Amino acid sequence: MKRTLVVTALLAASLTGCQENPVSGRKQLVLVSEEQAQASSAQAYASTLSEAEKKGKLSRDAALNNRVKRITDRLIAEARLMYPPSRDWKWSVAVIDEPTLNAWCMPGGKMAIYTGIVNKLNLNDDEIAQIMGHEISHALLGHGRERMSRAMAMQGGLMLGSIVAGQDLSALGAVADIALTLPNSRAGESEADRYGIELAARAGYDPRAAVRLWEKMGAASGNSPPQFLSTHPAPDNRIQALNALVPKMMPIYEKARS
Repeated sequence: MKRTLVVTALLAASLTGCQENPVSGRKQLVLVSEEQAQASSAQAYASTLSEAEKKGKLSRDAALNNRVKRITDRLIAEARLMYPPSRDWKWSVAVIDEPTLNAWCMPGGKMAIYTGIVNKLNLNDDEIAQIMGHEISHALLGHGRERMSRAMAMQGGLMLGSIVAGQDLSALGAVADIALTLPNSRAGESEADRYGIELAARAGYDPRAAVRLWEKMGAASGNSPPQFLSTHPAPDNRIQALNALVPKMMPIYEKARS
């Protein structure tokens, strides 16, 4: 009976949770509501900023904070046109003073960029816009909800496998992560590249900066993990894909600039 209930629950979740993304049109497994994702993200964001504040890691560089806000404000304006429900989001951006090469945008528009990526890569405004456009696109495309849903489905799958096998299979979590999570995550990264470069172009930022950005990232990464074991496309593959997008984005950029 227990096995039947689990099978039924997983099948029902997979059937009812598959939705078409309104931006990309791609089918996604969505078991987490937008409200749940945003509530969870808001809590995590507040906790992250509180911890950074305690450690003195929130940037006090007024010029950098103003620069980042000016860039993200332009991106947000275009994001609201690309995905109208984001007009109701409580958008926020923080600059965290840590050396890591990172930036992110949670569901609901909670963003951060780290001083390390700006300073170590000596980024100009166009390059910052490409980073934040990419991260904002993750939120617009529902990738946070998708990751949460995938994690829930994987946990359910391991529980089901344990019941069928009559033993604990939780040690297979790493294998399940490689088999199920990473391919979709790489697809998500490529999807965010595609919509991020367009978002930045619509905001008046040079699409060619996306190529320069990932050339810098590739140089800074050095010996990166093989593509199969990375959630991000290999730098060379990413640069090639972005180069192919640049000619399509230049008219959008030139129109925005004019």
